[in-house]
Amino acid sequence: MRSRGYRLTPQRQLVLEAVTRLGHATPEEIVTEVRRTAGGVNISTVYRTLDLLEELDLVSHAHLSHGAPTYHAAGLAEHAHLVCGGCGAVQEIPSDVLADIVTRLRDDFDFSVDVSHVALAGRCGDCAGPGSG
Repeated sequence: MRSRGYRLTPQRQLVLEAVTRLGHATPEEIVTEVRRTAGGVNISTVYRTLDLLEELDLVSHAHLSHGAPTYHAAGLAEHAHLVCGGCGAVQEIPSDVLADIVTRLRDDFDFSVDVSHVALAGRCGDCAGPGSG
């Protein structure tokens, strides 16, 4: 942050640490985590900080459900998400798993997919039950 002209305030550091620690987390989950250390931090500070951190490519977000976006630390290998509608579990999958469909969408529809924002909804093996595979 400093190299780009921004101060690394305690609040910014706490938000970045919370995102890293939580993996995939909504702003509400992040503020709850930050408040364990700094009780006075409010949700608007977290939203502003997340916007700045994303602008600086330190965090990224995806929409894993109809609710709030979910943030995770940037710099992870490019990945898509599998989201279980039963238990809510989120599993990261390598983006190359979707390579065939990404290529087809580009070739057939002249459409370029941002795989980091892809969330596939379904059921995990535990929620789908035996013989669902």
